[in-house]
Amino acid sequence: MRIVFFGSPPSALPSLRGLLDAGHEVGLIVTQPDKPAGRGRRLTPSAVKALALERGLPVIEPARIRKDESVLPRIEEVRPDVQVVVAYGQIIPGPVIYHPRHHSLNVHFSLLPKYRGAAPVQWTVLNGETESGVTIIELNERMDEGDILARSVTAVGPGETAGGLEARLAVLGAGLLLETLGRLGTLVPEPQDHARATLAPKVRKEDGLIDWSEDADKVGRRVRALADRPGTYTFFRGRRLQVHRGHPLGGRREGLKPGQVLEVGRDGLAVACGGETAYLIETLRPEGKAEMTAYGFSLGAKFRPGDSLGNS
Repeated sequence: MRIVFFGSPPSALPSLRGLLDAGHEVGLIVTQPDKPAGRGRRLTPSAVKALALERGLPVIEPARIRKDESVLPRIEEVRPDVQVVVAYGQIIPGPVIYHPRHHSLNVHFSLLPKYRGAAPVQWTVLNGETESGVTIIELNERMDEGDILARSVTAVGPGETAGGLEARLAVLGAGLLLETLGRLGTLVPEPQDHARATLAPKVRKEDGLIDWSEDADKVGRRVRALADRPGTYTFFRGRRLQVHRGHPLGGRREGLKPGQVLEVGRDGLAVACGGETAYLIETLRPEGKAEMTAYGFSLGAKFRPGDSLGNS
C-alpha cells in the first residue's frame, strides 16, 4: 500500500521499519521539527526523521500542522491509500485525516478507551495497572476517540518501567499494524464506550516530585513511571537529587518520619515512607553531576541515618 507516515519519537520506529520491511511504499514522512537537545542544546532531528533520512524518504516538519496550508498539497502528491499515525505529537486537522481512501490509522499504546491522551504508558505504570496493550483506531478529530479496528493485550511485568513497557508496546503495535493493514476493508470498526474512558494527560516536571508520605509501593511506581521522562526527584540539604532506580523494601518501620534516611549501605539508601514502609534508592543523580550509585553519593555527601529527604 502507498502510505504517509506520521511519527516522531523512538516508539514510532518499529512501526515505520515494519512497514518498509513488509514492502509498503512510504511516500512521505510527517514529523516534528528539530528540537534542542543535550547540554549544548543543539538542534536534533526526531528519531523518525533520522531513520527517514537514512532510508532516503521525503520528510516534512510542519511546526503547526493545523495552520500549515502546505501539508495537504504535499500529501495529495503522494496519493496515499492510507495514513499511519504513531506518536506524532500534534493534533491533525480533518482534511488531512480523511484525505486517503482508507483515511488514517492510529497506533495507540493503551487499551482504549482507557488512557486517552499523550502519556498512556506512564499513567499505566503510575497507577499500578497489571495489564496494558495496543489499540489501533480509525483516527478522527477528537483525542483518541476513533472507532477500534484491532487491539492486543499484554501483562505489565513486576517492576517494569514505563520505558521498558513502551518499548515492548511499540514492537507489539508494529505487528498489529501490519495485520490490520492486511485486513483493511474486511474489519468492522467498533465504536468506543465513551463512558469507560479515562485520561492520560502529558506528565509535568512537578509530577516527578517524590512524596515520601506515600507508601513505598506508590513511590516505586512513580520512579518506574517517570524516572526516564520527565524525571523523579527529591531534595537533600536544599539541592535536588534525581532518583533513577530503586525498589520498595519488605517489612514495617514503626514510628519513623517519612523521608527519614534509615540505613546507608552498599545496596543504597533506605528511606522511610508512609504507611510504615521503606524504599531503597539504588541510583541517583545529584544536581550538576552524573548518575551514580546512591552509596557512592552517600560517601561524599556524608549521609547518616536520621538525615531527611524532603520537598525543598
